[in-house]
Amino acid sequence: MQVAVIGAGDCEEETRLLAREVGQRIAEAGHVLISGGLGGVMEAASRGAREAGGLTVGVLPGERGSQNSYVDVAIATGMSHARNAIVVRSADAVIALPGSYGTLSEIALALKMGRMVVDLGGWDVDGTVKAGSAEEAVRMVGYKEEDV
Repeated sequence: MQVAVIGAGDCEEETRLLAREVGQRIAEAGHVLISGGLGGVMEAASRGAREAGGLTVGVLPGERGSQNSYVDVAIATGMSHARNAIVVRSADAVIALPGSYGTLSEIALALKMGRMVVDLGGWDVDGTVKAGSAEEAVRMVGYKEEDV
């Protein structure tokens, strides 16, 4: 599976640690991690996945070279925030951590595209499924929404 991890580009340490664990667990489950390829949640998740031997893909808002150092495959879109559609379209499922409007747009796009969105960020959005931990979130992405 390809799993997108979305969240703030600048985040608190607690969120950074959670994102790193999510990335690690994605890699350990044999999934590919997709993110927006920049800092914050994206960097922490990519780091966790890379350290666990996983493959990381960063869908960048601009040109290659802007990605964090844990991105294995950098995709330059030159599309700014519109790249959010590519992030979620490329994923089989999405795990949403705390963020702001960019993250909210990715949640909405993912739901519109029929992707499962697992909420680890306190989002109160209809259609998402809540998880209590990184382990639970990654376990949930392998199931259909009606099964969780």
